[in-house]
Amino acid sequence: MAAPPTTRRKRLPPDIFDLPVEKMRDGYYTDAYFNHARAALLADGRHPNVLMQVFQKKNAVLGGMDEAIAVLRLCSDDWEALAVHALYDGDDITPYETVLTIEGDYTLFAHLETVYLGVLARRTLVSTNVRRVVEAANGKEILFFPARHDHHRVQTGDGYAAHVAGAIGVSTDAQASWWGGRGIGTVPHALIAAYDGDTVLAARKFAEFADPEMRIVVLVDFENDSVRTALEVARALGDRLWGVRLDTSATLVDQALWSEMGYFDPRGVNPRLVEKVRAALDAEGFRNVKIVVSGGFSAERIREFEERGIPVDSYGVGSSLIRGDNDFTADIVLTEGKPSAKVGRRYIPNPRLEPVL
Repeated sequence: MAAPPTTRRKRLPPDIFDLPVEKMRDGYYTDAYFNHARAALLADGRHPNVLMQVFQKKNAVLGGMDEAIAVLRLCSDDWEALAVHALYDGDDITPYETVLTIEGDYTLFAHLETVYLGVLARRTLVSTNVRRVVEAANGKEILFFPARHDHHRVQTGDGYAAHVAGAIGVSTDAQASWWGGRGIGTVPHALIAAYDGDTVLAARKFAEFADPEMRIVVLVDFENDSVRTALEVARALGDRLWGVRLDTSATLVDQALWSEMGYFDPRGVNPRLVEKVRAALDAEGFRNVKIVVSGGFSAERIREFEERGIPVDSYGVGSSLIRGDNDFTADIVLTEGKPSAKVGRRYIPNPRLEPVL
C-alpha cells in the first residue's frame, strides 16, 4: 500500500476550538433523529462500515474544515478507528465537489453529523462572502466588521474564516485569536459623544492612551461635516493619524455636498464625498492619511467604487459578510464497500482530498 501524501498545510490544533466535548458526545447539539438512529443500531448490535461523503452546491471558499475535523477527533467514539480525508480551509471548491469523507463504523460518528455540517455551512458562508469583497476591492484592505450584527459566540470561528479568505483586519480580539492576532478599530462615535461631540479631543485622548503601534483611525462623520472634521483631525494628530473613516448614514447628506446636489445620489458614503475628503486632505499636505469607508458596503458596491477609481484605501464591511446561505450535505454512499447512496447521489472521489492524520 502506497504511503499517504504529506499534508501540504498545517491544520489548527483541535483544542483551539474550545468545544463542549461532553455535550457533543452526548448528542446535545444533534438532530434528535440521528441520536435515535444511532441508538437503534447499537441496540441491534449492528456496526456498518460506511463511507460518508460531504459536499455543497456552489462555487465557494471552504471554511470550518479544521473545526469540523476537531469535532470528529474529539467527540467521536473512536477517532483512531476512522479514516478521514479532507480539503483545507481557504480552498476554492465547486458545486458537488467532495470536501470531506469519513470512513468507519457509522455508530462511532453518527451523532456528529448535525454539528460538523453546521460548522462547515457557517464558516464557508463567511469565507465565501469575504473572498468576494476581497476580489472586488482589487487588493485594498478589507476590514471584517460584522461582530455587532451577530451573537458573540460565533466571533472566533467567523474571524478565522474571514482571515483565511483574505480579510486584512478584524474588529475583536476573539475574531483574531485562532491565528494570534489582535482586533483593530477606530475612534468610535461613543467616545466622541463622551467628549461632548468634540471629535478632535476624543481623537487626541484615544491616541494618548493607545499602544504606540496602534493604527489610529478616526470616524469623521459625527457632525455630518466630514471634510472639515477630517482636516481638523489631521492637523491635530499629524503623523500619529493613520486614516479617517467615513460612515455617513444612508439617510443623511454630508454638509460638504449640500451645494452639489441634483446630479447624483448624495446620501451616505458616496463617491463624491470620498473624492472631496481626499482632495481636501491632499491640498493641505496630508497625502499619507488613508481613507476608510464603511456603512452598507457589499461586493457589488465595492466593485462599483473600484471601477470608478474612487480614492478609497480600505473598506470596512459588516453585516453583508454574514448574510446568505451555503449549506452542506452528508450522504452515506458506500456500506461495507458497496454503493448504498439514495437515488440521485453517488460516490464522487476527489483526488484533492488529503488524509487527516
